[in-house]
This record gives sequence, structure tokens and C-alpha cells, in this order.
Amino acid sequence: MTIFEYMFRNAELIATRSLEHLFIATSALLLSMLVAIPLGIFLTRRESLAKFILGLGNIIMTIPSLALLAFMLPILGIGNKPAIAALFLYALMPIMRNTYTGIKQVQPSLIEAAKGMGMTDFQILSGIELPLAISVILAGIRTTYVILIGWATLAAFIGGGGLGQLIWAGLTNINYNLILSGAIPAAGLALLSDLVLGQLEYKLTPRGIRKSIKRKELA
Repeated sequence: MTIFEYMFRNAELIATRSLEHLFIATSALLLSMLVAIPLGIFLTRRESLAKFILGLGNIIMTIPSLALLAFMLPILGIGNKPAIAALFLYALMPIMRNTYTGIKQVQPSLIEAAKGMGMTDFQILSGIELPLAISVILAGIRTTYVILIGWATLAAFIGGGGLGQLIWAGLTNINYNLILSGAIPAAGLALLSDLVLGQLEYKLTPRGIRKSIKRKELA
């Protein structure tokens, strides 16, 4: 039996595991966005804390993924919760850094002009800084989500769901069709998410910035 025949016969199981996989990765991404984007904005207003917080985020990124999952077990038990918590911590740094970097790249002259017009800090943030930084922020979210989909396969090692269950079962039983039934859809989800978020990034990026990026690519 070829891998494609095997996957066709087990399409329902693969679809169920794929949805679980997306739930784990998406939950971690959304939770990290709720924390990392406001924190990245906050750090642009508190430069004295930026180096410390960003450094702390770098330390978290150096912890091996399986070790971080193991740390979560005594706190959250087995299942999807510790996996989501671990992936949430991994996702914080790239999104926070891109938010911070994107806003800091806005030309100071624009900020000064806006202040001279009497705009409040919130108006400057919502009307100037975030629109100009959106492409950098979305690039961080896009890259992070692709990485999370790959790392979500590790949830199976602590009793979680997702495509990692098929990979783990295949490794246990030395069943290569079962391993590939988890690995191929996981890779497909990563590629599809990159494509979809890439289109979203393009649509939400202001037209003037799009043209500027194209000029740099052509130069």
C-alpha cells in the first residue's frame, strides 16, 4: 500500500488530527499576540526596560522545546494545555521583537510633526505608528505561526492531540506510512498558513510601503 492510498483510507482520522493540530498552534498564536503586541508597544515607550525584557525573551527561546514541555507538566498536567502554554512562550519573543522593531523604524520626523499638530500618543500610535509598522508585525506573526505548526507535533509526547499522535504512533510501531500520515499534512498546513498569511500581510500593508518594498527588491 502506497502512502497516498494509506492516507486516503484514513482520511477521517487525519482530518481530525489536523484540526486538533491547528487548534493547538492557533490558540498559542492568538494568546501570544494578545500579550506580545501590547508589550512590544509598551517597550517602545519604556526604553529602559526594552533590553531586559527582550533579553528575557531570548533566554526563553534557548530552552529546548521538549524541556519546556516537561516544565509545564507539573503545572498543567498532560494534554493540550501544557503544549499550548509552551508554544505560547516560544511565540512571544518573535512577535514582541517585530512589534518593537516595526514601531521604532517609523521616522522620528513623522512623530514630531504629529505632536506639533496636537495629536495624542494614542492617535499617533493608531494613526501613524501601527499602520507603518504593520508589515513588520505581520511578518513576525507569519513566521511564528509556521514555526508553531511544526512544533505542535511535540504535543503528542505529553498526551496532547494533533498530527504528532500519528507520528508518535508510527515511531512506536515502526510504521512509516503512519509517520508520513502525520508529517505530510503538518508540512502542508505550514505551507498553506504561510501562503494565506502572506496574502493577508500584502493586503494589510499600506500601498506606499508595498511600493517601497518592491523598489528595494528590484534594486
